[in-house]
Amino acid sequence: MGTVFSFDIRDTPTPAIRRALEQAVAWLHRVDEIFSTYRPDSQISHLDRDEMNLADCDPEVTEVLQLCESAERISGGWFSRAPGGRLDPTGMVKGWAIERASGILERAGAHNTCVNGGGDIQLRGECAPGVPWQVGIANPLQPGSLCTLVTCRDLAIATSGTAERGAHILDPHTGRPAASGLLSITLVGRHLTDIDAYATAAFAMGPSARGWIESLPGVEAFAVTSGARAWWTCGFPHKAPSQRGSAERSPDRVLHTRSDTNSHRH
Repeated sequence: MGTVFSFDIRDTPTPAIRRALEQAVAWLHRVDEIFSTYRPDSQISHLDRDEMNLADCDPEVTEVLQLCESAERISGGWFSRAPGGRLDPTGMVKGWAIERASGILERAGAHNTCVNGGGDIQLRGECAPGVPWQVGIANPLQPGSLCTLVTCRDLAIATSGTAERGAHILDPHTGRPAASGLLSITLVGRHLTDIDAYATAAFAMGPSARGWIESLPGVEAFAVTSGARAWWTCGFPHKAPSQRGSAERSPDRVLHTRSDTNSHRH
């Protein structure tokens, strides 16, 4: 899928967990073979070229395309499985695949894990008994620094932005790179399948993203604008710049940075 995956497992490495880790890695390779838009022989590439019928594809293809349709409906069309006119469910596949890999580990007895695919993360349990996970949210304006730190248990985190891959997120209404006024937006929730897709849609939305996210149950956001300001929804589980413990929705604030290093970089 063109990115790096990591598994951080804090449980005792039993034989069942070791086998599950092998299964999770094999699962991610299988997903890449089926869905990669860079592989001309993948099922999704064959579908895009009308060389294959959906009925002839693996059942996971139908599952993902149905999830895409749901995200399109919920986002009012700001998420699309074909944002540039070609079949490309990439915005759904990675989060879905990571969450499924996390589930493979959990069913084998690994209840305290972090599965990270290119900065999109599914967390379960804790990093140590009584100690929550900490995830640093990268500052898109200052490489190597953090703009905030998320402290959490059992959470999914996904970021969409331009800092790592440039203007790769398309406006599905125009087919051109989204001119949203955002540099990055990070969403959190329970399930990475949803959160990853919603982060893509929210970035494309731009100014209307905040209101849309606040309408989604169990979803919170932290955003950095092109004007070097930050905003976040009231339930975002973080140590916010200049925050004083208020539960109110933040106004836009000038972005400050953190230099924490003892955390997962997101």
